[in-house]
Amino acid sequence: MTDDKSIISRIDELVAEEKDLRAKHAAGQINDADEHARLKAVEVELDQCWDLLRQRRARREFGENPDEAQPRSADTVEGYLN
Repeated sequence: MTDDKSIISRIDELVAEEKDLRAKHAAGQINDADEHARLKAVEVELDQCWDLLRQRRARREFGENPDEAQPRSADTVEGYLN
């Protein structure tokens, strides 16, 4: 079972990783391709985490069980932007 705290914790970890990747790239420790590939993966997972957290909050707000919220695919959450 995933709860809000664990989702928020994962979001914090991903944000920290994103900052670390940018710092390593700026310092020349990783190349453009490696930074871009990992940043894309981090951004997709962040979108999935935020989506799941919003689902849980909406379910709670409308008297439904937040534990019934399900993570959505990368294609689904990335499609929201288009």
